[in-house]
Amino acid sequence: MSAGRLVARTVALEPGSPLWPGGSLLDVLPTDAPVTWLRRGEGLVGWGVAAQLRTSGPTRFADAAKWWTETVARADVVDEVHEPGTGLVSFGTFAFADEPGDSVLVVPSVVVGRRGDRAWVTTVSPADEPVPDADVRIRDVPPPPVGLTFADGALDGERWMSVVADAVARISAGELEKVVLARDLLATAAEPLDVRWPLRRLAAGYPMCWTFHVDGMFGATPELLVRRERGLVTSRVLAGTIRRTGDDERDLALAATLARSSKDLEEHEYAVRSVADALEPHCSSMNVPEAPFVLHLPNVMHLATDVNGVVHDAATVSSLQLAEALHPSAAVGGTPTPEATELISRIEGMDRGRYAGPVGWMDASGDGEWGIALRSGFHEGATVRLFAGCGVVADSDPESELAESQAKFVPVRDALAD
Repeated sequence: MSAGRLVARTVALEPGSPLWPGGSLLDVLPTDAPVTWLRRGEGLVGWGVAAQLRTSGPTRFADAAKWWTETVARADVVDEVHEPGTGLVSFGTFAFADEPGDSVLVVPSVVVGRRGDRAWVTTVSPADEPVPDADVRIRDVPPPPVGLTFADGALDGERWMSVVADAVARISAGELEKVVLARDLLATAAEPLDVRWPLRRLAAGYPMCWTFHVDGMFGATPELLVRRERGLVTSRVLAGTIRRTGDDERDLALAATLARSSKDLEEHEYAVRSVADALEPHCSSMNVPEAPFVLHLPNVMHLATDVNGVVHDAATVSSLQLAEALHPSAAVGGTPTPEATELISRIEGMDRGRYAGPVGWMDASGDGEWGIALRSGFHEGATVRLFAGCGVVADSDPESELAESQAKFVPVRDALAD
């Protein structure tokens, strides 16, 4: 689907705008098709739709990459700021599996960004339409959900533990090494959700994560699938999790236990290996740390590794295409990946939709940031589907995995509360 010719202009926002000093990008976000990508107060928000592609199936990434290349080639762009995320920018959210599930790449009509001490606004419109109003002002505080209730999704806890036990038996029998199994939780409100409410709470509660929203998919992911910026590529790998207690001394002891856990270190090694193997063909050099660090989040702690590299094919391979090469990593699929994803489709018992798929943004140069849609939910009207997944290996315990999944529901579940 052709987007037609777009006209984009980026100008700086000077001190004295609503974003200075210390204002939140979410404060200027209206309800008109909002998109967000934020971490530690920086990033991008946008609204309106200047152009959009919906696609599905095994060619969803290729369809989106081709559409974006053609859209960029036809666009007239004036960029007075020249930062990552300025000029023409698209936001995307992609299905986890080839089938079922739809994927979206959207160009907002207005994008507002901040990086360090610089802020800007970009307006985008079809060439034959008026330039949208760059209305960068403080909005009303969004309302919390009303009459919220929660219910089991596709499987209740007991049935899901049975699925985990089945997977452990298959792993012990040598069918595969690791599989990531997910479950869902349904939240229903009395009125349609204003997604800006949970976005504000997620951004405030989880500033070290990437708070995102694109086309109904929202959350605060701790896992950066890939960032490509000016020839450098980074991927943050998370695998191996322990729940926090709220007691600092106890949590430090638990962090040390996590760092020595053979089960979690094995799970983490699979994930790091899958990312390094996928990035290696695109990099002239890479740095893969020998040991992970422990990432402390408000609700859980993870084993984490940052894989870095220098890309040699930036002229022909965009950040979205790198995301495709990395997806699904062992952190969200398993090892070996084909066997793990096939097992997920057979025994998990639900449609993941865009959960655990790539979500993020990309600019006209192909640079961008793509996270994995974890600690997430999908909202439509008054209903939200929350998701959580756990890596299962040979010595996984179903009850422990259930407790881990419950901890991973906490960010979105708490963000929905009044």
